[in-house]
Amino acid sequence: MTDQRRVAVVTGAARGIGAATAARLAADGVAVAVADLDEQACRATAESISAAGGVAIPLACDVTDEAAVDTAFDRVAADLGSLDILVNNAGVLRDNLLFKMSAADWDTVMSVHLRGAFLCCRAAQRHMVARRSGAIVNTSSVSALGTRGQANYSAAKMGIQGLTRTLAIELGPFGINVNAVAPGFIVTEMTASTAARVGVTPEELQAKTAAVTPVRRVGLPADIANAVAFLSSEKSSFITGQTIYVDGGRRL
Repeated sequence: MTDQRRVAVVTGAARGIGAATAARLAADGVAVAVADLDEQACRATAESISAAGGVAIPLACDVTDEAAVDTAFDRVAADLGSLDILVNNAGVLRDNLLFKMSAADWDTVMSVHLRGAFLCCRAAQRHMVARRSGAIVNTSSVSALGTRGQANYSAAKMGIQGLTRTLAIELGPFGINVNAVAPGFIVTEMTASTAARVGVTPEELQAKTAAVTPVRRVGLPADIANAVAFLSSEKSSFITGQTIYVDGGRRL
């Protein structure tokens, strides 16, 4: 890396883990493109980061749209001067048991998580290869190991791990590190929707999960943001192709 301010794109950054990650990177001096399908929300997140003294721009982008991704990433490189870090965090849930899951539910989850990560990685690497440096951090999940009612999500998140390992092999010679974080239970809108699906309050689900987690608490978006910040920094330059489980010691 040069002395120039590094530039990151964080997808799914309007709220939750993505917003916390964007804020943490900005606090570390990284200029952040806050990317999300929800244009108004990503603008609010970018303004919050700017108000705190960071550098951030909103970036409305559908990660499943090939042309939109390429255009958005070229804009970031042009407007902010480079593209050094990509955090693939955009995701959706369409939970259901297999016999109730529609093909549309399967396709939507695969498209956002896997197609989205592929398109964003491909767009980002064009800029990173030219500079012969960069860091990509993909978001997997402990659900990759299997979770009842999440056949689509589990398959997509394990696919992220395979994508991560393969891209680490391909891009390593160009100075690009590719890793993944696999969050455990994190307090977000997604886990709140899971609580609703199983018929309990978010607080009840959090308490039940904390009781069987070795560190005896559930995770917060900042816990994931801290891991991403490390994996996208020079301090992790000899770490690539890895999936780091950030789950308080609890796998399932």
